[in-house]
Amino acid sequence: MNARTRSLLVVLTLGLALVLAACSDDGAPKPDATPTARQSSAPAPPASPKLGACYELPFETAVAPTSEIKPVPCTQEHTSETIAVGRIDALVDGHLLAVDSDRVQDQVAATCPKALSAYVGGNRELLRLSMIRPVWFTPTVEDSDAGADWYRCDAVVLAGTSTLADLTTGIKGVLGRAKGRDRYAMCGTAAPDAKNFERVLCSARHSWRATEVVTFQQGAYPGEKKVRAAGRTQCEDAGADAAEDPLSFEWGYEWPTKEQWDMGQDFGRCWAPD
Repeated sequence: MNARTRSLLVVLTLGLALVLAACSDDGAPKPDATPTARQSSAPAPPASPKLGACYELPFETAVAPTSEIKPVPCTQEHTSETIAVGRIDALVDGHLLAVDSDRVQDQVAATCPKALSAYVGGNRELLRLSMIRPVWFTPTVEDSDAGADWYRCDAVVLAGTSTLADLTTGIKGVLGRAKGRDRYAMCGTAAPDAKNFERVLCSARHSWRATEVVTFQQGAYPGEKKVRAAGRTQCEDAGADAAEDPLSFEWGYEWPTKEQWDMGQDFGRCWAPD
C-alpha cells in the first residue's frame, strides 16, 4: 500500500466578543460593559483504536490509508480484526513529518506484517501460501493536526480479487492448526497462467493450489529472466510430489514482477492441480 499525497490544511477559528457601550434614552450613561475575548477550543483528536476490535470493512476501505468506519461486536459479521495499535514516530532530525509522508507510512508498512505473522501463527511460508493479508491505517491529516498519532494494523482475508471474507469465527492462531491452514490457503480457479485464473480460498471451489514458496535474496530486482528460471526446478519437483502419478503431472510457477518486488513481494509460488 503506497502512501498517498494529500494537502495539509490547518484551520484556526477565533471568536471575538463585541464591546458595546450605549446611553439610555434619557441621556443617563449605562454601566460600563466589561470587554471579553473568547477563543474557540480546538476539537479533541478521536480516540485511538482498540486492540482486538472488529470492523465490517468493504474492500475499497481496506486498501485505503485511512478509515472512519466504526467497530462492530466481534460476534457479528466482520471482515477485519485489529491485531496491533501503536504510536507513530514522526519526529526525524528535529522535524515533525506529516502523517501521510512516505517516511511515516513506510514505518507502519514495515511493522504491521510482523504483527500479522505473530497473530495468525504458523510460519512465513504458510502465511505466503494463504489468503490472509495485513492492512494498516493512520489518522487523517485533519485528525493528525488535532493530535492523533496512532497507527492501526488489521488482519483481513481475501475471498477473491476484490472481496473480503467474513471473519466471524476469528482468525487468531489459525495457521497453527491444520484445519485453519487448509481453510485459508491460497487456491486458484485455473492454472496461474490461464486467462480465467483467479485466487480464491481453498475452502471455495477451485482446481489449483499454491504449494510452495520460491525465495530470493533481498535487494534489487534480479530481472525477469532470473526469477523465471529460479523456480523452475523447485516447482516441477513440487508438482511431481503432489501428483498421483509422478511420471505424468502438471505444475505451475508464479514469479514476482518488478512492480510486485518493489511493493514487497520478493518471492514466487509453485502451483499444482488440486
